[in-house]
Amino acid sequence: MHFVPRNSEVGGLRSTSHHLTPGSYGHRLRSNSNESRHSWFKFKLAGSGSQIIPHSDNEASDHEGPEFDETDDLRQEFVKSKELTKNHDCVKEGCNRVVLNVSGMRFETQLRTLNRLPNTLLGDDKKREKFWDPRTQEYFFDRHRPSFPAILYFYQSGGRLERPIEVPSDIFLNELQFFELGKNVINSYKMKEGFFVESEEVPEMPEGPFQRKMWEFFEYPESSIPARIMAGFSVLLIVVSVTTFCVETLPDFEGTQCVNTTREFENGTTVEIQIPNFLHPLFIIESICIAWFVIELIARFMFCPSKLDFVKNLINWIDLASITPYFIFMTVFFITWECDQSNQGGVLSVLRVFRVVRILKLSKHSEGLKILGKTLQTSMRELSMFALFVAIGVVIFGGAIYYAELQQSHTFFTSIPDAFWWAVVSMTTVGYGDVYPKGIFGKLVGSLTVISGLLAIALPVPVIVTNFNNFYRNSLNRQKS
Repeated sequence: MHFVPRNSEVGGLRSTSHHLTPGSYGHRLRSNSNESRHSWFKFKLAGSGSQIIPHSDNEASDHEGPEFDETDDLRQEFVKSKELTKNHDCVKEGCNRVVLNVSGMRFETQLRTLNRLPNTLLGDDKKREKFWDPRTQEYFFDRHRPSFPAILYFYQSGGRLERPIEVPSDIFLNELQFFELGKNVINSYKMKEGFFVESEEVPEMPEGPFQRKMWEFFEYPESSIPARIMAGFSVLLIVVSVTTFCVETLPDFEGTQCVNTTREFENGTTVEIQIPNFLHPLFIIESICIAWFVIELIARFMFCPSKLDFVKNLINWIDLASITPYFIFMTVFFITWECDQSNQGGVLSVLRVFRVVRILKLSKHSEGLKILGKTLQTSMRELSMFALFVAIGVVIFGGAIYYAELQQSHTFFTSIPDAFWWAVVSMTTVGYGDVYPKGIFGKLVGSLTVISGLLAIALPVPVIVTNFNNFYRNSLNRQKS
């Protein structure tokens, strides 16, 4: 709806001349035309489904908001208005009307309505005085017009805040901050809109000056230039360690980790055994990286402000898991004096996989990985739903494809559990092609499997993307500030 500013007569919203049903916003505008001077315009915001019920001007003027199901944070700063008597003084009681001009759109409300929130821009006389226009006898705000009706209704209703559906959430947030509605209101709005309100508490720091300085050196790279250099060196060793883990599996390095040596027993017999090649470049690089990781972990544990919180932190357990395989291999060697190379499929060789978790140590130094981790942590409910959808689909379509292909000769599906692999690959739309249906009914089941998989993936993705966008936006705001 387009509102045309008038030139001669003051018009605006009369919070005292009509009542609004919950969830609606009513604007009574007057124009220069005599025909439309008393006409009503209905303006519905925030997807409200109720209608505006106009009343005559001689009805009760005190607009008391109904009981809304909102948090106490939106109400705790309101000042309760006194009930007006029949022979009250409007100047003293603040029931005289005030005109608010927001980018050409004029609103009219009672002064006592604005005084409900004395700490806000509209409720504080001194703050509001800066926007007074003596020529037009009104307050002028060069702000976003579609957002203001919801802000004014927040005063009128006693704490009901709804963002107009056509106003973007970030623009409405800027308006709330401009009109200084308060930290509680803004945080409640952020949580309602899906923003992630991060705690503003100061992180716990050690008491001693030396301990505090060393903790900042290891934990907060932005605290000083030496801390940045140390963080860069740590990242370099992490990258080198992960690269070493990958390079040692190349065919050119196969069998070079162990060397043959002769071991002589007390009875004089000699046995040729294999021991780790301690002079191998990859082993030396690995040992240097492990030594630094151990020093860093011990130092952070010694200088941390709370040992209990340090143990509870998942990142510290990742650091521990990344260095544990190295010491397990060395302990087994000194006990058995044998190289692990002869048992490539053993338990110790499987533990080598845990060395790859060192790449997760980069999350301490990468803002992008932090955002990804927070997104996954916040989206665990959606990810659980996706896993449940896929599990149900695998069971249903695994059984369906088995019986659909039961009569086919040389079928790939010898049992229902054997068909689970095909169902997972099909529902995730990967389609390796190693297993596929041959009959008509089997192909029909395969088509339904793929379509169901697309739906299962598409349902939780928007929520996860929204969470990621919120964390990414908050990260950008912190960097700008």
